[in-house]
Amino acid sequence: MVWRLPRITDTRGRTFFHGRREKRAGRENRARAGLTVAIRESSEYDTRLFTEPRSPALVRDKSAAADMTIYLLATLDTKGPEAAFVRERLLVLGVPVEVLNTSCGQRGGDRGQAVSAAAAEAVRVVIEAHAAGRLTGILGIGGSAGTTIGTAAMRALPLGVPKLMVSTLASGQVRPYVGDKDILMLNSVVDLAGINRISRLVLGQAAAAMAGMVSVGSKFSLPAAETDKPLIAATMFGVTTPCVQQARQILEAAGYEVLVFHATGSGGQAMESLIHDRMIAGVLDITTTELADELVGGVLSAGPTRLTAAGELGIPQVVSVGALDMVNFGPRETVPAKFADRKFHIHNASITLMRTTPEENTRLGEELGSKVAAAHGPASIMLPLQGVSAIDRTGQPFDDPAARDALFEGIRRTRGSVEIVELDRHINDAEFAAAAATKLLELLGSRQPD
Repeated sequence: MVWRLPRITDTRGRTFFHGRREKRAGRENRARAGLTVAIRESSEYDTRLFTEPRSPALVRDKSAAADMTIYLLATLDTKGPEAAFVRERLLVLGVPVEVLNTSCGQRGGDRGQAVSAAAAEAVRVVIEAHAAGRLTGILGIGGSAGTTIGTAAMRALPLGVPKLMVSTLASGQVRPYVGDKDILMLNSVVDLAGINRISRLVLGQAAAAMAGMVSVGSKFSLPAAETDKPLIAATMFGVTTPCVQQARQILEAAGYEVLVFHATGSGGQAMESLIHDRMIAGVLDITTTELADELVGGVLSAGPTRLTAAGELGIPQVVSVGALDMVNFGPRETVPAKFADRKFHIHNASITLMRTTPEENTRLGEELGSKVAAAHGPASIMLPLQGVSAIDRTGQPFDDPAARDALFEGIRRTRGSVEIVELDRHINDAEFAAAAATKLLELLGSRQPD
């Protein structure tokens, strides 16, 4: 029988080995009841915290360790007791653990640089571990620095790898930490400063959740079926929903599975990420509104690389101008004062929409046209001449023919040799949706359904 307690590695390249008992080639290695420190500088945290659990419930047969190992990330100089508690709970649940110490201190007095360096090293370690088949799931605990480092490592791993971050920041704005990955954020409720009746409960739940994801969850993960359909990525907003729903029906009837991404910044980022992961066969980018938020300063930007992944990889794409008539903000009182004289539409109490100007539409059209023109694969641009959203048409609050003309003209000037299909229809008209779906099927080399 082999019994091996996990190793602790830190982001400064130092390695700690917990008490280890094992037989190799019939020879008994040195046994340690506690922790063997393989390097110096062990005074930063109490290594006695990391001893073999004494719980009678502990399953000692670790023959499956190679197939199921959790990486536990924590700054052990400040979160040693909490990491030790989580590690012991995981071991009691029969899940092998590798502890990665992300303590970073300061570099030349610069805490920010130290955190960034630790994050980069953590990313390197987990990528290598996953590639080697040593990492099945990742669990982090921490405050602001620990959350920054832990989630950076999590975002570097593929979708489907269990990722859980216990954080003091989990009840706030977590988009910078989650990004476009499947990360579970668990609010610590109290600060992670010792084991007490609250932290014990939360950390215990975190360990149980992670153990469940890697041990039980895998039993319900269905393998890819031979009947799995190729994936189409589509972008949608509330104001372009009729178009995307109609197009989706046509694409599904043609034998594709359609993933719809809500164009809220994170949605566009998630789509670009999956395209980069080569999971997507074709793109129906109806709703490119995130470009407007990036240009003007709205709250739903997907960043400067939006509308680039499909082109870089040569994936067939049909691109349109859905919701480029608007920039998104929160409640009306949160809109920056510099926009006070602009045209607004109160979508609801939490969302304020601002109409893009002709000048902004010129720049948006030029950006969209040039990005699609750079594509290495088949692409087409679809223009709905009667309006680009539900509130951009005759009689609606954002109806602005001059702004639409500026948008379309900017695209025409910069699209290079990319085909433009102009239809005298509104974006939500069934004819436009059908034309967009049919064009994508054409680019994919598919047959339009009878």
